[in-house]
Amino acid sequence: MLMAELLAEVSRLHHPNPPATPAQIEAFEKRVGWTLDSDLRAFYLHCDGANLFDSRTPVFRDPAFSFLPLSRIQRARVVMSQDDTDKTGPASWYVACEVRDSNYILLDVSHQEAGRYPIRDGYREGFPDPDYCRQIARSFSEFLTGALRSNGRWFWLPEQ
Repeated sequence: MLMAELLAEVSRLHHPNPPATPAQIEAFEKRVGWTLDSDLRAFYLHCDGANLFDSRTPVFRDPAFSFLPLSRIQRARVVMSQDDTDKTGPASWYVACEVRDSNYILLDVSHQEAGRYPIRDGYREGFPDPDYCRQIARSFSEFLTGALRSNGRWFWLPEQ
């Protein structure tokens, strides 16, 4: 599915934040020291974060996937271990999304595959072991496609 179609679905059926400005994206990239790939840039120019499968009821609000705004994206080791040293995880893993089970979706900015950053499972109990925090998608658009088709369930990921 094309990124434009995915973003239209996010807007039509879910709860996107207002878009990030080009200046916000530039400030983010300067802060983190890496640039957004084309999928991520399209997402953040469309919406600066979004909640998927969030009923928005006044009593209970628990989105299955909460994609973070640029201002909240930071190294996974800081979020998960409250420590920004190499002993607590790779400097190249960043939290991009919170999931309902109190785990995270991680961008692995150490390399790109076909011009896009791979996505890892930010499994809290196994962090930062790459056997537990395995790659789950080749790109943000691949992950977003699966998340949108999941009906809010986490178990749509293929077994590896």
